[in-house]
Amino acid sequence: MKDKEITIKDIALKAEVSTGTVDRVLHKRGRVAPSVEKRVLKILKEMEYEPNIIARALSSKKEYKIAVLIPDDAYDNYWFAPKAGIKKSLKELKRFGLTVKFHFFDPYQVHSFVEKANEVNNELPDGIILSPIFHRETLPFVQNWKKAEVPFVLFNTEISDFEPLSYIGQDSYLSGFLAGKLINYGQCDPCTILIAHFDEETSNAAHLEKKEQGFRNYFTQNNLSQKYELIRADIETQNASLTVKQLDEVFETNPNIKAVFVTTSKAFEIAAYLNQKHIADVKIIGYDLLPKNIHYLKNNTINFLINQNPKGQGFWSLQLLADKLIFKKEVPLLKYLPLDIVTKENLNYFVGEEIEG
Repeated sequence: MKDKEITIKDIALKAEVSTGTVDRVLHKRGRVAPSVEKRVLKILKEMEYEPNIIARALSSKKEYKIAVLIPDDAYDNYWFAPKAGIKKSLKELKRFGLTVKFHFFDPYQVHSFVEKANEVNNELPDGIILSPIFHRETLPFVQNWKKAEVPFVLFNTEISDFEPLSYIGQDSYLSGFLAGKLINYGQCDPCTILIAHFDEETSNAAHLEKKEQGFRNYFTQNNLSQKYELIRADIETQNASLTVKQLDEVFETNPNIKAVFVTTSKAFEIAAYLNQKHIADVKIIGYDLLPKNIHYLKNNTINFLINQNPKGQGFWSLQLLADKLIFKKEVPLLKYLPLDIVTKENLNYFVGEEIEG
C-alpha cells in the first residue's frame, strides 16, 4: 500500500522535468520529446500514479447536456420508475456540470416518438438515454447519433445492432425462459398456456419477441411440447370494452387455459379479467412491481412477478454516461440486472428497495 498519494509534482521531480511536461504526457497534448515521454511514462508506472479524476471533474467548468427520450408515465405507470432512477442519479452528478432534459412521448403513438426524437437531434446533446420501444423508427436516429459521435445508452430494450455505448436491463430471452420454468413448476396436467402481449406491435418491439422466444424454447428444450399447447394473443387496453371482448374470445376458444405469461408490465389486466369472470385456477406470470400488479400478487391472483428493476435501469443509464463523458472510464457494453422472482411472501423485500446492480 502506498504511504501517500502520488502527485504530478512527485513524478516531475523524479523525471527531472516540469509539471507541465508531465501534464502534457498524461493528456497527450502538446509536443514532448519521445525520449522524455518514455521516461515519464516509465516513472508513472513505477510510482503507480492514479489521477484524481473526481477532483479534476469538479474543477472543470465544462457542462454536459444529457437528453432522455422515454415514454410519458402519464400513459403507462411503468415509466415513472426509470424517470425516478435518472433523477436520483442526477442528484449525485449535477455537481460535475451534468444536466438532464427529459423528452416524453406517447408510447402508443409512433409520431409522438419521432417528434420528440427530432427535438433531441436539434438540441445536439453530449449524450442520450433512451428506451427504443419503436425499433424501426429509432434506427435512423441512431445512425445520425453515431455519425455525430454522440454516445447513447439503451435501457429496458436491448438491440445490439444499434451498437450503443451500453445497454442496461435484463436479458429478455432468459427472462422469458425463466417464466416458462416458473409456469411448469407445479403444473401436473396437460393444458393450454397463453402468451399475452399488451399494447405492443411485437414485430417492432425486439424485447417482447425475445421474451416469447425464450419462453417457447424452455418447453422445446425440456421436451414439453406434447404436454402444453402454447398460444399467443395481442391484446389492446386503450379501450376497456375491446379488451374484455378480445379476452373473452381467447378464453372461450381455449377453455383449457391454465396459465398465462404476460410479456409486459400489465399482468394486472389478466388478473382483473379473471376476477371479473370468476375464473379460478389459472396461473399468471408477469413483470414489474406496479401497484396494480402488487395488489393482485397479494390476493394470490398473480403467482409470480419478475422484477426488471426499472428504477435501477434509469439510475445506471445516467451513471454510465457520466463515467464515459466526465470520468473518462471504460463502460461495459452490457449491464444486466438480476432476474428477481417476486412472490407474495418476499414482496416486502423488493418494495421501496435501494437501487442495486
